Amino acid sequence: MPRPVFPRRLRRGDTIGLFCPAGPIHKSMEMERGIRVLTSMGFQVTIHGNMQCGHPYLADTDQARANAFLSLWHDEEVQALMAVRGGFGCMRLMDYLGLDSLQGQPKLLIGFSDITALLQGLLVHGNIVGIHGPVVTSLADQDENSTRSFFSLVTGEINTPIMPLNLEILRSGDAQGPLVGGNLTTLIHLMGTPWECPWDGAVLVLEDTGEVPYRLDRMLTQLACSGRLANLAGIILGTFDQGKEMDSLELLRLQEQVWTRVLELTQAYGYPVWGNFPIGHQKSNVGLPIGMEVQMNSSTGQLQLLQESVTLL
Repeated sequence: MPRPVFPRRLRRGDTIGLFCPAGPIHKSMEMERGIRVLTSMGFQVTIHGNMQCGHPYLADTDQARANAFLSLWHDEEVQALMAVRGGFGCMRLMDYLGLDSLQGQPKLLIGFSDITALLQGLLVHGNIVGIHGPVVTSLADQDENSTRSFFSLVTGEINTPIMPLNLEILRSGDAQGPLVGGNLTTLIHLMGTPWECPWDGAVLVLEDTGEVPYRLDRMLTQLACSGRLANLAGIILGTFDQGKEMDSLELLRLQEQVWTRVLELTQAYGYPVWGNFPIGHQKSNVGLPIGMEVQMNSSTGQLQLLQESVTLL
């Protein structure tokens, strides 16, 4: 298989196309604040598609949301696509998008949470690296380090190692492999579909929100029982929260429950496992290139992005 394509990075004055591939906008102020961040960094924005059509959990019909995505993708004035928010609905679009046909016109796709489905589908069928990073409605509330990391990644500096201050080395060791994953719930529901991520030899990154401990346990156990964890190169765990206000002790307790279960499920394999990596639905959510190879160095706590593993445009 040829090396994945990393689309052209953004330059000042470029246009980012905004769309709602999943849930509707409930708080327009969050979107407006995110747009102000994008314009303050020198980008222009254009918005396609409905943001709220009256459906309780979708921004519009499947065809309309797919059309918004495709119209932005094929618009020569648009250099990147960024989801306004996640929620649920991206999987419903997959049959409408013709992802294989997008290989000839690669663009940066940016988002996380439910957008995991689009990022994995684009990698598997389009061989295009996407950016696991903020959605528009989360952008203004990120911490400064996450915003700096994200803009560095999309504007060209992709050799800078990521060295999180509060990283937990749960199992030491070094590893190298293509970065896959994202939202745990979405990945579970992609299993057995044509858009499931390639697991073998990969560095798997996981995060989630709105899930209580027993449901997280159930999903992690399913990954193990299905054999998806057996041939990984390593695992990087981001933040897990219950989708509500949690004090620091409650949040830490949930992370530790996830860490313990992942270590139990992967004990036989011995590859490195990291926790407390700054991705997820809290304020820390650094940009990560899905499909690019990375190196995990547990002695330094450094994640190195390997530019030579992709074709740069």
